[in-house]
Amino acid sequence: MPASRPTRSSRGPLSYRPEPGTIPTQPGVYRFRDARDRVIYVGKANNLRARLSSYFQDLANLHQRTATMVTTAARVEWTVVNTEVEALQLEYSWIKEFDPRFNVKYRDDKSYPWLAVTVGDAYPRVMVGRGAKRKGTRYFGPYSHAWAIRETVDILLRVFPMRSCSNGVFKRSQQIGRACLLGYIGKCSAPCVGQISEDDHRAIVDDFCDFMAGQTRPFVKRIEREMYAASDAMDFERAARLRDDLGAMQRALEKQAVVLGDGADADVIALAEDPLEVAVQIFYVRGGRIRGQRGWVADRVTDAETPQLVEDFLLQLYAGDADAVPREILVPALPTDVDTFEALLSDLKGSRVQIRVPQRGDKKTLQETVAQNARQSLALHKTKRASDLTTRNQALDEIREALELDEAPLRIECYDVAHLQGTEVVASMVVFEDGLSRKGEYRRFVIKGVDKQNDVASMHEVITRRFRRLLDEQSRSDTRATDQGPMLVDPETGRPRKFAYAPGLVVVDGGQPQVAAAQQALLELGINDIAVCGLAKRLEEVWLPGEEDPVILARSSEGLYLLQRIRDEAHRFANTHHRGRRSKTMVESMLDDVPGLGEVRRKTLLKHFGSLKKLREAEVDEIAQVPGIGPRTAEAIKTAVEQASASRKTVSVNTATGEIEES
Repeated sequence: MPASRPTRSSRGPLSYRPEPGTIPTQPGVYRFRDARDRVIYVGKANNLRARLSSYFQDLANLHQRTATMVTTAARVEWTVVNTEVEALQLEYSWIKEFDPRFNVKYRDDKSYPWLAVTVGDAYPRVMVGRGAKRKGTRYFGPYSHAWAIRETVDILLRVFPMRSCSNGVFKRSQQIGRACLLGYIGKCSAPCVGQISEDDHRAIVDDFCDFMAGQTRPFVKRIEREMYAASDAMDFERAARLRDDLGAMQRALEKQAVVLGDGADADVIALAEDPLEVAVQIFYVRGGRIRGQRGWVADRVTDAETPQLVEDFLLQLYAGDADAVPREILVPALPTDVDTFEALLSDLKGSRVQIRVPQRGDKKTLQETVAQNARQSLALHKTKRASDLTTRNQALDEIREALELDEAPLRIECYDVAHLQGTEVVASMVVFEDGLSRKGEYRRFVIKGVDKQNDVASMHEVITRRFRRLLDEQSRSDTRATDQGPMLVDPETGRPRKFAYAPGLVVVDGGQPQVAAAQQALLELGINDIAVCGLAKRLEEVWLPGEEDPVILARSSEGLYLLQRIRDEAHRFANTHHRGRRSKTMVESMLDDVPGLGEVRRKTLLKHFGSLKKLREAEVDEIAQVPGIGPRTAEAIKTAVEQASASRKTVSVNTATGEIEES
């Protein structure tokens, strides 16, 4: 069983240095925490004593970033494990859980498209998309350009006529009994109208996936044999069609040149480094062909050399996604403990995985190409980032000067209220730190105890509730760990407390009345050290508490642009929450008269479908599958929804005022 041992202090590295002989010599994972008990660095070691002792030496001997980390920390703790593989797994889990600021975090330098096949559906669909992966879907790529993979898919649909339409188009074709255009031109086998069975369509999908996975030669040979057989049988029409299919395959294969002649299944990785940042590029080679490419950029927050950077990257890339592990990984430098990494990845994949540095031949040449891409990516990123950082700093400085603040507001919270004629009144809180949104800190409110058509009273309630929680969280915080203020981290979970951080500036969507309400709410709670302002929509004026005239920022001002972005984000977040609640209310109201459908069954129905749109699209059989809903009740629900949809009102957002309207 793993064992833990913490040590704590608040007066610098030497004050929390563990006593001699207390650190074990076994493998393990360690965490540095700051004065507010936040995890700031996670590392692993084959020998905990040797590794941790290297941090507690003369700061002049440490790299500048390492020295910053150990002086920021207030305590260190460690967990002993049985093997080095367990240490790797625990390190990955802690990095994902705590997101430490001093660990290297690789972030995509852009969004890459995937080719996805929804193999979990009864009739799988091929599509091009971006974002996180979903269960029940097989992915190929990522690719550099969406247009390129769409063009390839369009070519291959002639050979593998599988479904590529959306769920809405598929259902509509089923209802009207007529295939869409792709079915008529031979690029879809039209399973929606029964032209092909589910099993036969699944076979086409499997062949398509095999072809995209690199198993191309068997399909080319098979079509050639069928083409010659058709020609010998004097079935020239079929032979011509097969000839065209073969040409389509060849055109698709020409877009993916062979780079490794041995049909390799490998990821080729290269790094480009400078003293501040590191860029990583990876080429995905499957069946000897480049199937995709991707890039990351990270800040160098420690003095880690190339082998350690490679280790950090491999851990973040593969440890949470066993499907992404190839047979061979080509890197510019071996990780510090390559045998342990190979054991971990082999265990994840279920077969042998090799990590090595190519020395000569095609693999060495390909890695040099990847390294060139990494260098170009780093140069481009530095150009963009310099512009972004300058702009954000300029915006925060302009806000500080315009509002006469003592320092730039690094954390800004913005609040907005949304409702429709006093119904379903909600509010939003969005957070920007250092000019960037922190969506994990967003909060939503349901207005309860005021006149629901009074925006000013609603704003007062929201500010009161949010900052009362701030005071409650701070009063419950453990102040024993620091002389710098209360702990903002839950000691049981290690995660930041909700509402525990005070903003440098509160922005409300509105003019002088909303600003006065927000200021009054803060004063009633005894808070007088948080700045408040409002941004009025009509003339984009900035209002301050107690001032008769607004602050006017130039239209070209970066500070005004940042405030507008924050206000618009709060407005979007509030409207999204409002529409979600209103949709559920509409569902409940239209189902009130359905016989045999009580409150419990209505909630079950809402939970099952999630939205009015999905319930409206559902068939009677799908509704009847909901627990507690029989066929007769399902028919009554479908009738009620259709009647309500036929007479429903239209809800929209006025682009001029930003208000929700109904017509």
